[in-house]
Amino acid sequence: MGVFLLSSPAFLVFFSFFTFCQLVDPVFGITRHYKFDVKLHNVTRLCHTRSIVSVNGQFPGPRIVAREGDQLLIKVVNHVPNNVSIHWHGIRQLRSGWADGPAYVTQCPIQTGQSYVYNFTIIGQRGTLFWHAHISWLRATLYGPIIILPKRGIPYPFSKPYKEVPIVFGEWFNSDPEAVISQALQTGGGPNVSDAYTINGLPGPLYNCSAKGNK
Repeated sequence: MGVFLLSSPAFLVFFSFFTFCQLVDPVFGITRHYKFDVKLHNVTRLCHTRSIVSVNGQFPGPRIVAREGDQLLIKVVNHVPNNVSIHWHGIRQLRSGWADGPAYVTQCPIQTGQSYVYNFTIIGQRGTLFWHAHISWLRATLYGPIIILPKRGIPYPFSKPYKEVPIVFGEWFNSDPEAVISQALQTGGGPNVSDAYTINGLPGPLYNCSAKGNK
């Protein structure tokens, strides 16, 4: 009787379904899709308005949220005159070095009117990292946070906070950062310093002409 039960089709179907359910939750991650449209748009800081290179019209750029074990497919479309590449700072590119992002090192840059899909899986990591352009000084405005959550069912290594707010430090140049680095390369001197430090793209009220709206 026992042998008959173990070899019956009904038992085998149940056993297979049970085993599949145990495997898919929460061992395997999911595939997350993002699209980065790199475009020019006007931004005003310190009473200076200039056209900056940004992603999806945001400065800083959009946050990427994923869980450990997830696969990320990020399509970057270049709509600006500059060549572009994106680096995922701190991500361990295990068997996906072509997705690391440094221009002329792991990839050719994305030319105007072209696109590239970065394809990588987050393995053995959790926490907050960031992404940024990895060609010339486009990183001055092309950057944003990467938030990696634990796998489902796995708790944080600390008490869950009441609220999570990414804080991204940066710099603001009243002039074009590409012109700043170009001048430095021509003269052989150090580049001019930025006009302000920023938190989440804003210089704060202590800079001249920045109290209204923290701009």
